[in-house]
Amino acid sequence: MRNEIKPSKRLLQTLKKRSGRDFSGQVSVHHRGGGSKQKLREIDWKRKKYGVPAVIKSIEYDPTRSAEIALLDYTDGEKIYIVSPAGLKVGDQVMSGPGAEVKIGNCLPLEKIPIGVSIHNIELTPGKGGQVVRSAGAQATILAKEGGFADVKLPSGELRKIPLDSYATIGQVGNIDRKNIVLGKAGKKRWRGIRPTVRGVAQNPDSHPHGGGEGRSGIGMPSPKSPWGKPTLGKKTRKRNRYSNKMIIKRRK
Repeated sequence: MRNEIKPSKRLLQTLKKRSGRDFSGQVSVHHRGGGSKQKLREIDWKRKKYGVPAVIKSIEYDPTRSAEIALLDYTDGEKIYIVSPAGLKVGDQVMSGPGAEVKIGNCLPLEKIPIGVSIHNIELTPGKGGQVVRSAGAQATILAKEGGFADVKLPSGELRKIPLDSYATIGQVGNIDRKNIVLGKAGKKRWRGIRPTVRGVAQNPDSHPHGGGEGRSGIGMPSPKSPWGKPTLGKKTRKRNRYSNKMIIKRRK
């Protein structure tokens, strides 16, 4: 159960709102803006304090992510946040490193994790920190180990090779019931920084490719397009020569 306590001020950063704009100031994501003021929590994705045990002091809400976070209090006095796995409770002890026990909340290299165990916060590049499987309820599974790589099935259904010396955390990400939350009113969307969305067919032709026509009309083209005229619904956007393509054994569903 989440403790309703104030977050550690030392681990908070100011989060500047960008309202869907990219580095050049142009709108790259429509319908973003406003929303409640938020503070960014400093999360330890690398878990580099090998062999140093830590106690869970609290499990807290994080406004910038779907998962809950847990405050670790290391025996050397340092405090840091991690993404909280399901089943972790206040007072539990966790540790990272090759010698850590295989239990919920501990962080180990894939080489030391048995096949079939649920994992999250997985490194794709050793030492870079967890990059995938970090959202609420997410979990991945190790299916096999061969030739210095582990075959990991990701939540999307993708089967990917990941180096055995990459680290991952044991367990499924907590806050599993988040997908069942019903917002209930439009105002809750606005609090989250999401503005009203207008259908493309209801807009003028100079505002959207689907716009125009007399009365209720179709989009007038073989396939849907984005507001910028790019094909959508099935159009593949992944680069053909992306360096990590060779690591994918099976594409997602």
